[in-house]
Formats: sequence, structure tokens, C-alpha cells
Amino acid sequence: MLNTGTVPPTDEGVVSAVCDAYSSIAREGAHTAYTEAVAKAFGYTVEQLRSIPAESHMGLSCGNPVAVASVKEGEIVLDLGSGTGIDVLLAAQQVGPKGQAIGIDISTDMVNRARKNAFKQGYRPPQVVFIQTNLTQPLPVATASVDCILSNCVINLLPDTGKAALLKECYRILKPGGRLVVDDIIAKKLLPDTIRSDLSAYIGCISGALQLEQYRAFMKLAGFAHALFIETGGDLEVYKSAGSGAPSSSPLSKCCATTTNTLPTTIGNLNTWAASYQIYARKVPSDNGAADKSPPALDRWWDAYPKDYLTSDEVANMLRDPDRSDYAIIDVRENDRDGGHISRSVQWRADAFAGSLNKFYDEYGKTKQVVFYCGSSKGRGSRCAAWYQDYLNGEGNTESRACVLEGGYHGWIYPDLVDGAM
Repeated sequence: MLNTGTVPPTDEGVVSAVCDAYSSIAREGAHTAYTEAVAKAFGYTVEQLRSIPAESHMGLSCGNPVAVASVKEGEIVLDLGSGTGIDVLLAAQQVGPKGQAIGIDISTDMVNRARKNAFKQGYRPPQVVFIQTNLTQPLPVATASVDCILSNCVINLLPDTGKAALLKECYRILKPGGRLVVDDIIAKKLLPDTIRSDLSAYIGCISGALQLEQYRAFMKLAGFAHALFIETGGDLEVYKSAGSGAPSSSPLSKCCATTTNTLPTTIGNLNTWAASYQIYARKVPSDNGAADKSPPALDRWWDAYPKDYLTSDEVANMLRDPDRSDYAIIDVRENDRDGGHISRSVQWRADAFAGSLNKFYDEYGKTKQVVFYCGSSKGRGSRCAAWYQDYLNGEGNTESRACVLEGGYHGWIYPDLVDGAM
């Protein structure tokens, strides 16, 4: 889908236009030759690309932040504008099972593809988590909880107020001494109105680019007093040359990748107007020496994963219908199950559920509705439902669906449909 027209006059309109464009890219996919050419042009190695699914890189990058981020085992890494997951998956390899790699993107379509790519790699939440949210709004991440933030050719796509707000959020969520590594496009000079107002140039990461001193000012305002800006020398024309051999159905109106016939005719060589930069900054370390134990970056990661909710009435009707056999009721409580459980429920303890997903799927993968509950269904029940739905999505299974019993066992109002009460 090529994007033509004028940049919307409001910040909300700009965000919506960007989301629509990148959602279209996620749905349509990208030509392999194009994505590999762009990835290699901006520093990804053949080994890196071979280590992750091909669908996780779609030619949307202008650098390789993971290569210089010095990601360590056990760290919490967050990628802003994570797309289909390339940098998150590369970071996950480095943080290992004791760390966490989090991707945040505005596009639900991008997030869905990224989750499937993580599944292909054998990653499960919470080690690797992808969340859909608006980057111009406060991030759903705890203060001082992240070791390293990455971003790759995304901040330039936000309206200026959104750029400033996001950089302030970066400073908030970083641990003292935490680092920010950004690859982005920066304007070399003031862009004429014909370019700044062109929507295709904005979606292509050109017309929304800040000039260097503007970017420095935004970083300082956010709290990053000593940010380092390095021009990487990447050839922005690669987006044109790599795209020239792609089929007509390929999405070429992507980060910097706008075809010559959709850009203003006066723009000429992209390198004349803009350049790729890598930006490195740290949050001021704490004066107290060793920082206190950091909070979890995501307090309830499972809230971001899709699942259905059923009321007690709906579940009771299922139990009382003699013609219904296309459901399963799963009690994920542990020792607290001794107080009684809903009729016909099967116990799969939450503390072992993630490790037994393969077995659970083999047993219930063809069951239409799988209803999870715990005491309140706000924690263990909802979490296990999220794990199961993520597994279903990764397998491409639409036959089964994860559900949560609202209110859990404590909210169950049908004593005649209870077994094992003491």
C-alpha cells in the first residue's frame, strides 16, 4: 500500500497514518531480497540474519543497535517500535533465559507477527514479550526497571511532541546508569515545505526527521545531558535500489523506502537531505552506589495478550447443557484448590503450566473453548490463558480458544456446580 497525500494537521492524525501504513506492511509482508539487502546495508551480519526467522526483518531498519548495545546476560532490554521482532530476537539471544527482551509497537499487526516469530524461535513470555501500545503515550513499563533501550528508525516517525514525550519516558524507565541506543534518520538541513508536508516522505522517515541540534535539544530536555551522535554513513539510496527488483505487490513505502514515483520530484538523492545516525546515551547513575532491587519491567505482561472472558452464568450454562462437550475447564490453583473446585474442572498447576504447554496443547488443541480460572482469575488463571493463546497463535490454530472465568472461583455463584468442597 503506497501512501500519498498530505501529512495530517494533528498529532493524532500523524500517529494514525503511520500506524495504518506499517500495519499494511505487516499484513502484506516483504520481498526477501529487499529485506536482506537493507539489513546488510545497515550492519546486520549474515550470521545474525540466519539466526532469526526471515519474517522478523522487513527492511525497516536504518542501523543495527544490538551490535553496539553491549547487551549482557540477565539484562532487561526494551525495543521501541519493535516491528516484527528483529532486534528483540537478537537481544533475547544475549540476555538468555534469566533476562527479558520486550518489544513495543503501535501496530497490532506488527505485534502479532512478532509474537509468531518469537514462537518459531522457541521463546515464550515473559522471556520475550511483545506489547501493542502508542509510543506517544506513557509506556506500560515500571520506573527504573530497564537496563537497555533500543530503537531502530522509529522516533523520526512520531510527531515532535511525541518524540519529546517518548525520550522522557526512556529516561524514566531506565535504571540508574542504564543505556539508550537509537538508530535514526536525521535531517541534514531544513526541509522545504513540499517535502515536510508530503505523507509518503513522512512514512518514509524523511519529512519527520529532526535536524541534529533539534535532536540534541530533545535528548537534553529528557535528561540525557551527554548523548553521543555518530553519523554511520549508511546509504539511504539503498531503499530505492534494493526495492527496484521487488515485485509490484511488495510494500515499498516503508522506513525510508519510498519509491521514486511517490516522493516529491524535487527530493532527488535521499542522502542530500538526511543521514543515518546512531545515538548513545546513559541515565545518570545513582548517587547511592548500588541501586536497590529493580521492580519488574512489566507487572502483568499477560494483560497484553488476547483471550476471551466468560461470566459465571456463561460457564454454568455450558456445564448444564447436555449437548455441549466442546469445552474444558482448567483449575490452575495449587494447594488452595482444596477448598473446592468447579464441576468437571481439571487441575493444571500454574507453577508448572509454561513448562508443560506442549503436553497441554496435545490434549486440548482441538477443544473449542478452554476456560482457565484460579482464586480471582486476575493472576494465575489469566496468565495461563495468555500462555495458551500465544501457543495457539504460534501454531496457527484457530480451532481452540483460551478463555478466562471472570471472578475466578471466589466469584463463582453456583454451589450446585462445585466439587470437593470441605
